[in-house]
Amino acid sequence: MNTDNAPFNIIALGLLVVIIAVILIIFFRFVPIGLWITAHFSGVKVPVTTLVGMRLRRVAPQKIIQPLIKATKAGLVLDINELEAHFLAGGDVNMVIDALIAAQRANIDLEFEQAAAIDLAGRNVFEAVQVSVNPKVIQTPLISGVAMDGIEVQAKAKVTVRANIERLVGGAGEETIIARVGEGIVTTVGSAQKHKSVLENPDSISQTILNKGLDSGTAFEILSIDIADVDIGRNIGAKLQADQAEADTKIAQAKAEERRSLAVAQEQEMIAEVQRMRAKVVEAESQVPLAIAEALKSGNLGALDYYKLENLESDTKMRNSISGEDLKESDR
Repeated sequence: MNTDNAPFNIIALGLLVVIIAVILIIFFRFVPIGLWITAHFSGVKVPVTTLVGMRLRRVAPQKIIQPLIKATKAGLVLDINELEAHFLAGGDVNMVIDALIAAQRANIDLEFEQAAAIDLAGRNVFEAVQVSVNPKVIQTPLISGVAMDGIEVQAKAKVTVRANIERLVGGAGEETIIARVGEGIVTTVGSAQKHKSVLENPDSISQTILNKGLDSGTAFEILSIDIADVDIGRNIGAKLQADQAEADTKIAQAKAEERRSLAVAQEQEMIAEVQRMRAKVVEAESQVPLAIAEALKSGNLGALDYYKLENLESDTKMRNSISGEDLKESDR
């Protein structure tokens, strides 16, 4: 034995082991042997190359093979390429398979293409199949309507629906059903002459709503509509009358305030006019002594005439004073 080449042989053997380990890791990374063995013994014949191709297409093989095994065990015949295409389109392959199995057990005619379309439309296809088998109850919120006599009637309804598989793609959802039922309640209550007739016969609401075919264009089929609760609300008619009376009162008060303001303005204007006239009188009276002095100076007025004028003015003041005292006594 050549001991000189022993270190070289050890290094070569180590490199060979590393290379073999890397090759095995890469092989098992791209070739899921365990999944292939599981599929083979489950009756799903899928080539290894197909699994490698899924790896290269960045498709997780277990998300395709596991649902395919489930479908095969349930007796469904599906194409693996369809499952992979649905996965690449963003669908949930496992949910579609569950829906197909549930539909088969319930004797519902549901094809893979239809189930895939429902899933890609954003609806829960498995839940839709369940609702198709077991009808679902949708409860509306408290909806108010006003009868012709002005009394508000509040009602709640329970709508029993069954999923319509054929209309799941493009059909309206639960919100539309609730809105249409609410519209039917408001219409029925509003067309009643008296609110008592609605309270005595709540079935009239159900019959009116059912006769309108509210499930048209929706993803559901309405089986029944049951009025769960009916209550009396406010007297809307009386409230409207009270609000109208209050509004009329405010309008009348505003008009009265406007007239009062106009009268005050006119009074202030008259007072101002009187004050202007008094100012003019005072100004004219202040000119009288100057005029008398000018007349005396020019000889147009004699001294005797001046004294007569003074006497006349004194008599006038005395009479005004006496008449003022008489008015005060008469007021007393």
